[in-house]
Amino acid sequence: QVQLVESGGGLVQPGGSLRLSCATSGIILNTDVMGWYRQAPGKERELVALILSGGTTNYADSVKGRFTISRDNAKNTVYLQMNSLKSEDTSVYYCNLHRWTNHYWGQGTQVTVSS
Repeated sequence: QVQLVESGGGLVQPGGSLRLSCATSGIILNTDVMGWYRQAPGKERELVALILSGGTTNYADSVKGRFTISRDNAKNTVYLQMNSLKSEDTSVYYCNLHRWTNHYWGQGTQVTVSS
């Protein structure tokens, strides 16, 4: 069973930055697809960013140019660098690992953007 643990959330002012980390309990396989999702109160969970095995990335339009996803397979960790944060980025952020037909989720970390 794969376990994911997110960290790095918190309160930040608009325009600020945060870096989220997602540590896995086991080895990240080269074929795993790693991603970050977010869910705001009263809204559905939405994709923020994906990173594929070859390093190809995909971002939601709302975060393009501001967020960067990366993975360090040697440390079994995935990151989300978030810059130029806006109030609408306030959400609980979840790490996801997609391995074959299985999806694994972390417990989430709260990001609040407010002055």
